[in-house]
Amino acid sequence: MGLTGAALTHEIAKRVVGAYLSANGGVRIAFPAGDHVVSDGVDIRYMLAGRPVAAKIQADCYFGTDPEKAGDRSLPMYRMESPTVALEETADIASKMPGWLYSSQADELLYYRMAVPRPEAEVAALLDSPDAVFFSELGTERDELRVIPLPALRSWFSRQAEQFTPRPVFAQGRMSWCRIVPIAELESAVPGVRLVGSVYASLAGR
Repeated sequence: MGLTGAALTHEIAKRVVGAYLSANGGVRIAFPAGDHVVSDGVDIRYMLAGRPVAAKIQADCYFGTDPEKAGDRSLPMYRMESPTVALEETADIASKMPGWLYSSQADELLYYRMAVPRPEAEVAALLDSPDAVFFSELGTERDELRVIPLPALRSWFSRQAEQFTPRPVFAQGRMSWCRIVPIAELESAVPGVRLVGSVYASLAGR
């Protein structure tokens, strides 16, 4: 059975972000293996301008602009744009395992928002395709990459968490707990946040 839900969205984000880094100076790119029980919270490692970087990739599908597509249940990777981001505070409510915001050993959070108006089965099938096919056929309508220093984000969030709306999220057989944080507030409070903008368009034309 192919990937679905959050696991599929995450793999799509990893492939897109990895290709973007490769095309923009990133070398020795590697995707460490692991699951949510043993993982160090690092999704990608690479070298950039001679500096080793370990990063956590977070995918977010709340970036669409078309209400009709957003209301189509066959398009779960297309939801209306939200002015917020979701930060995982608790990874497993039952075991009280800390979320990636606290447990990840990454240097950076690569927060990738995307709106993909294709059914899950079609998107999953594309994962096995060569890059030329994957990027030309995925059909991402909108996307946006934001680079956030994770230690700085963690430090700020640990002091401010209670003021943000909590939300339970069920994915991959476990219930996690996220806080919904306004992007504008995060950007104004956390030093070093960098908005890259759209990355898919440059890859789709390769």
